[in-house]
Amino acid sequence: MRLTLLGTGAAGGVPLYGCQCRACQRARDYPRYQRGPCSALLEVGHKHYLLDAGLMDLDRRFPAQTLDAIFLTHFHPDHVQGLFHLRWGTGGHIPVYCPPDQEGCADLYKNPGILKFRAMQPFVREDMGNFYITPLPLIHSKLTFGYLFESGHKRIAYLTDTKGLSREVLNCLHAGFIDLVVLDACTPPCVEHANHNSIKEAIALVDEITPRKAILTHINHDLDRWLLEKQPPIPQNVLIAEDEMP
Repeated sequence: MRLTLLGTGAAGGVPLYGCQCRACQRARDYPRYQRGPCSALLEVGHKHYLLDAGLMDLDRRFPAQTLDAIFLTHFHPDHVQGLFHLRWGTGGHIPVYCPPDQEGCADLYKNPGILKFRAMQPFVREDMGNFYITPLPLIHSKLTFGYLFESGHKRIAYLTDTKGLSREVLNCLHAGFIDLVVLDACTPPCVEHANHNSIKEAIALVDEITPRKAILTHINHDLDRWLLEKQPPIPQNVLIAEDEMP
């Protein structure tokens, strides 16, 4: 079971349109520092599963018949906007697993095209054949799931977008050792956000989850600028995400 982060940015991305801060200018000068919409690719055996669909070039990244399923955390545009183009493709259906959000986003439910939406239920562990998945309800402005993936003895938790974690979710994570947690850390420690963790809040959650490794994602330009200017010490088992990070 292998996870690659395809995009690691907040909704505005990095560089942020019109911003001239050090972090945004660095991203314009050096593409490795750019951040696209938050998403990831899970590979289990020879199968490929997309986590969120905010990238706008999904058709070029994943030719027809190469995606086995898509898992959506929620229906905010920066997590589903790539589906509006992908749905009009031809060929077999693509299963899209998602929270039971009756609103969805725009007309995706009404005109799904090749997308086959299937709502999952919180804390209901499902057997996908080559791994197990458990949807974990997160704390966000829209109905949102994180996901716990289990294959053999390996457990990966993908937890974005969220402001903290409920005791029920923490108890589920504590049911076994977590090899990797990918966690929302949107803002600097001095910036309060109603729907996303600051880096300070995220590191506190990592301390509580105690994974082997943690990667902080869904990062906005303010946090990149703060990291660039302050160069703070980061716990040894915590990494700051970059696009295309394996």
